[in-house]
Amino acid sequence: MTSEQEWRRDKEIFVSGADRPGPLAAEFARLTARLLTAPRVEDVLERVLEATTLMVPSADLASFTLIDTDGHFHTPAETGEVAVELDRLQYRFREGPCVEAAEPAGPAVAIAPDLAAEPRWPQWAPAACGLGVRAVLSTALIPGAPTGRSVGALNVYSRSPNGLDEADRDVLLLLATHASLAVAATDAVTRSELQAAHLRKAIDSRDVIGQAKGIIMARRGVSAEEAFDVLRRTSQDLNVKLAELARTLTERHAEIDLPG
Repeated sequence: MTSEQEWRRDKEIFVSGADRPGPLAAEFARLTARLLTAPRVEDVLERVLEATTLMVPSADLASFTLIDTDGHFHTPAETGEVAVELDRLQYRFREGPCVEAAEPAGPAVAIAPDLAAEPRWPQWAPAACGLGVRAVLSTALIPGAPTGRSVGALNVYSRSPNGLDEADRDVLLLLATHASLAVAATDAVTRSELQAAHLRKAIDSRDVIGQAKGIIMARRGVSAEEAFDVLRRTSQDLNVKLAELARTLTERHAEIDLPG
C-alpha cells in the first residue's frame, strides 16, 4: 500500500468513524478550505471575521488592526461601520485594547469585561460605551519568523457587559493565527494595496453615511450626532451594516423612513 493510499484510508476512517470531528473542528476545516481559495489577503481577513462572529456568538462586531511600515494603524477588514469607528477612536487617542495588543511590545491579549468601569482608557472607554459597546477583547497577530513581533490585532466587541467572559480564547487565538499566516505571506506592496483598498472603501462609506445623515436631519430637524445615532441603532436592530443601511436610505429615500 502506497503512502497516498494509506492517507486516503486514514482519512475515510476519520471522517466516517466515531472520531468524526465536532462542530468547532468542522468549522475550522471549512474556514481553512475557504482561506485556501481566497484570492486576496483582504478576502482572507474578511472570511476570518465571518468565522469569528460564528464561533464566538457573543461577538457583535469584529475587526482587524494592522500596523503599516510607517507605524500607523489602520483597519483593513471589519464587520460593521461601528467597528471602524471604535478602532479609529483608539488610533486617535492612542489608547485601547487593539492599540495595546497590536503594538510589538504589547500584551498578547487585551480584554475589558465592562467598559463602563474601565480606568485604563479614560478617553476611549466612554466613547465606546457611547457607541453601544460594553466589552472588548483584542488578540495580537504574530507573524512568526524572523521577528516574532506583533503586526496587528484581532478585535472582538460585545454590546453586553461581561459579554465576552465566556469567549473561548483558544478559538480566538486560532482565528488570529489564520490571519497572521496570511499577513506574514504578504510583502510591503501588497500591504500598501490592502491599506489603499480599505481607504477607498472607508471614503465611500463615509460619503453615503453623510448623505443618509443629511436626509434624516432634513426630515426630522435633528443634529448630525442625533441622525448618526438613528442610523446606528437601526443598523443594530436590523443586523445590517451601517453603510448598507445608509446606501438603501439614500437610494430609496422617497419610499422609506427609519424608525424613530
